[in-house]
Amino acid sequence: MEDFERKIKIGVCVMEKKVKCGSDAVSGPMKQILDRLQAFGEFVNIYFGDKVILEDPVESWPICDCLIAFHSSGFPLEKAEAYAALRKPFLVNELEPQHLLHDRRKVYERLELYGVPVPRYALVNRDFPDQELDYFVEQEDFVEVHGQRFWKPFVEKPIHGDDHGIMIYYPSSAGGGMKELFRKVGNRSSEFHPEVRRVRREGSYIYEEFMTTGGTDVKVYTVGPEYAHAEARKSPVVDGVVMRNLDGKEVRYPVLLTPAEKQMARDVCIAFRQSVCGFDLLRCEGRSYVCDVNGWSFVKNSYKYYDDAACVLRKIFLDAKAPHLSSTIPPTLPWVSEIQPSEGLTRQGSGIIGTFGQSEELRCVIAVIRHGDRTPKQKVKLKVTEEKLLNLMLKYNGGRPRAETKLKSAIQLQDLLDATRILVPRTRCGIESDSDAEDHVHAEKLRQVKAVLEEGGHFSGIYRKVQLKPLKWVKVLKSNGEGEEERPVEALMVLKYGGVLTHAGRKQAEELGRYFRNNMYPGEGTGLLRLHSTYRHDLKIYSSDEGRVQMSAAAFAKGLLDLEGQLTPILVSLVSKDSSMLDGLDNARAEIKEAKARLNEIILSTAKKLDTNEDAESPWTIDGAGLPSNASKLLPALVNLTKKVTSQVELLAKDEDEKLAETIPYAVLPPYDQAKALGKTNIDIDRIAAGLPCGSEGFLLMFARWKKLERDLYNERKERFDITQIPDVYDSCKYDRLHNAHLNLEGLDELFKVAQLLADGVIPNEYGINAKQKLKIGSKIARRLLGKILIDLRNTREEALSVAELKSNQDQNLVKAGTEDRDQLSKPQKPEDSRRLSSTSEMSLDQDDDEDKETKYRLDPKYANVKTPERHVRTRLYFTSESHIHSLMNVLRYCNLDDSLQEEDSLVCYSALDRLFKTRELDYMSYIVFRLFENTEVALEDQKKFRVEMTFSRGADLSPLENNDGVAASLHQEHTLPIMGPERLQEPGSYLTLQKMETMIRPFAMPAEDFPPPSTPQGFSGYFSRSTGMLERLANLWPFHKSANANANLNGK
Repeated sequence: MEDFERKIKIGVCVMEKKVKCGSDAVSGPMKQILDRLQAFGEFVNIYFGDKVILEDPVESWPICDCLIAFHSSGFPLEKAEAYAALRKPFLVNELEPQHLLHDRRKVYERLELYGVPVPRYALVNRDFPDQELDYFVEQEDFVEVHGQRFWKPFVEKPIHGDDHGIMIYYPSSAGGGMKELFRKVGNRSSEFHPEVRRVRREGSYIYEEFMTTGGTDVKVYTVGPEYAHAEARKSPVVDGVVMRNLDGKEVRYPVLLTPAEKQMARDVCIAFRQSVCGFDLLRCEGRSYVCDVNGWSFVKNSYKYYDDAACVLRKIFLDAKAPHLSSTIPPTLPWVSEIQPSEGLTRQGSGIIGTFGQSEELRCVIAVIRHGDRTPKQKVKLKVTEEKLLNLMLKYNGGRPRAETKLKSAIQLQDLLDATRILVPRTRCGIESDSDAEDHVHAEKLRQVKAVLEEGGHFSGIYRKVQLKPLKWVKVLKSNGEGEEERPVEALMVLKYGGVLTHAGRKQAEELGRYFRNNMYPGEGTGLLRLHSTYRHDLKIYSSDEGRVQMSAAAFAKGLLDLEGQLTPILVSLVSKDSSMLDGLDNARAEIKEAKARLNEIILSTAKKLDTNEDAESPWTIDGAGLPSNASKLLPALVNLTKKVTSQVELLAKDEDEKLAETIPYAVLPPYDQAKALGKTNIDIDRIAAGLPCGSEGFLLMFARWKKLERDLYNERKERFDITQIPDVYDSCKYDRLHNAHLNLEGLDELFKVAQLLADGVIPNEYGINAKQKLKIGSKIARRLLGKILIDLRNTREEALSVAELKSNQDQNLVKAGTEDRDQLSKPQKPEDSRRLSSTSEMSLDQDDDEDKETKYRLDPKYANVKTPERHVRTRLYFTSESHIHSLMNVLRYCNLDDSLQEEDSLVCYSALDRLFKTRELDYMSYIVFRLFENTEVALEDQKKFRVEMTFSRGADLSPLENNDGVAASLHQEHTLPIMGPERLQEPGSYLTLQKMETMIRPFAMPAEDFPPPSTPQGFSGYFSRSTGMLERLANLWPFHKSANANANLNGK
């Protein structure tokens, strides 16, 4: 009894389910820590229990020196406050501030008061459900609160902290819809609702910016203001599937915090006066934000954390109640720490170019990938004078008569459709004069516009847009009669549509993602997922602005990471748009125009026979290489066969038009259809069986597509061919041959063969008529992308060198320490001795001189039960269009032709140059891959420390369709094509050093200093600096040192 009285009594006033202290209960985190505390011999734990807490008056509650009490479901917080006021124990977590945690508005207000960064947000407070508020505006793709606009994607949170119904609303450009987040139910943490587009109005909500975090959330756990442990997990916003281990527990891995994040943890702890506190951290573009504070929380399933938390709480209690004992440390921890088994990986192999021994480790994978199979891109141009259309232009350009207007949103396109439906004649009239012919063409184009807008029964800005550009103006009297004003009387309407990712394109992208997972990384598939789940895989995915490219990237990510569900949440969570790097040909328009003019001259010239010397040593170096020798003779055949196909489609379109005229009501379009907007996941079997075109294209639009090709390919009045239309004819042939073979269009196969012969020569030459011009154009188009690739490779090298240098220093320290301590092996080891070494790693692993503002997650080696926590792979995926694939490849194979590199060999070997010349078409899902390997047994300064492997794939393979076998029949039935495997760009066994790669590419790449500076906040510089001014997790926080002065100095850092 006397011993009991001398001990510090810790009152545990929490609901029993939180302690799990019953005889049959599972040993939960809290009990693990409380048992360790009691094992020190200085404390006794007093469990109040549910009966005492709920039924007994506070006057009869047990008396204690220190109180652990926190709110949970059913806990009487006010009653606990009354007890604390009566007995005045030391409070680990103060009780009054816990009321703040139930109101998200007050949480954000308190965080801002203490300078803790939070996402940009606004409050919508309602006194009753569905209350109309004059400061709240909702439009298709944004909400506006007190003039502050939040574009989709945005987050909608209930103000009540206990309401976990959080919604994320997605933009129409990504397919729209809403994702509902909720507390984990089985293996689900969220559900996607594609049909929900409007926000809730039955209560009060917080609206905030959606943060792109790379599909990862970070949970931070403080134990006092000087200790913080962080764990990362897969975010529920990606696919809503909870990752669980073999024991059924959610997979989380410890990650390192930056100095700024450690300060945020301290501030959260102090702001809410909660020593033990959990909060959610979002990392976005180099900055960190707190988005939720949970109060009392412990880490699960980490014995190392349990040990640390017990030591930290011991010091907190002793400082409060027995400060004279606070600095007295037991020689050993009074419990036996359990060792958690580590999981490792198979050794990483070298790959495709050759075998370079078991000393090589894969460090980086960079891939530039073309989008998947798409519908043909289309454009309709017509001059309009109709008042309804001119008024529509003025409505959306702010009433400016000379300003052009772009219509993309559903509301805008519905307005245009309403006007067009009124203007399109219900019947087709005969042609009796030239003016009748012009009116007929105009009416047919309006009919085409109407058909495009009605296509698929929905609107999506991802693949349809309209431009209205004023051409002529007149002056008219103002409506009030005071003066004159300009008014447009004619405008050019340009409707762009098509180019949508098909069901085949989505399937191709997913399959290629799975191929990468299984073949580009160690461990045969499970290796990548293991790396990724343990935050040793730094993945970033970039896309151009085109919808088909974005969706290809999302589908690829789904296959790569073995995700589930719809593409929209994956797209928004994991894919970053970078149009400046992956879009457009503006920098090389003049050179491309020059190349096309020369190409036209070569094909159409009859005075000079086309030089196609296939026997030349390097046939790809001559002007117009790859063009068929009879190109000029193939053109008339191309025109005649195009007319033949067009006439057949016209008959089908007329039949469809007659049926539609009888049945289509002029009404508002039916509800938005998510699956159609993104490209169907499966073939519409009913449409195929009914003899209709694949997808949402009707015969009217199919005819418009072929008629435009017929009209543009050859001008009969001028007797002139337009060779720039050859790729479009080939594109349409390929699409209909794969997706509309069931229509049995006569002559389509023959047309395809002729178009392919011409396109195989024309397309590569549009990016340069010879090798030097290809290099010039390629370097202009891909300059920014090349610069980014070099930055990726450089950052990977510097990171790997930092780790290697750190490991070398640690090994030397271990040898030195072993020599010094040889005579002291019999002395008991203090707890700090086992911790100090591990904590020093954080000094070097906590910063990075990476110039990117990319979000990084770094595994904490001290807390991770992983055999090789230092192993780390960087992946950068760049999804783009055909132009950038050609441009990048041209720079790689012809870079040595630059004047500054005349003495150098090409980066691409001769046999690969020959294969590329014969390949010519880089089809859908073609890709170029760079893999960087590190030789761990070579000195840091050796040039052979890093090796680059380059491979490429020509993408979708059309050749199986040429065969009349089961494979061809299956492909025809599924409307898809297989993706070819990678081919070498280097000789087997060759060794391309990173230094050589940089030397050859740098003249054509944007310099690193020309990239926009990263938006890195003060105190956050990444993870890999050698700075020694870092806070160490435990060694800096506890008096585990040999002198008080040393301790004071460390804590003062």
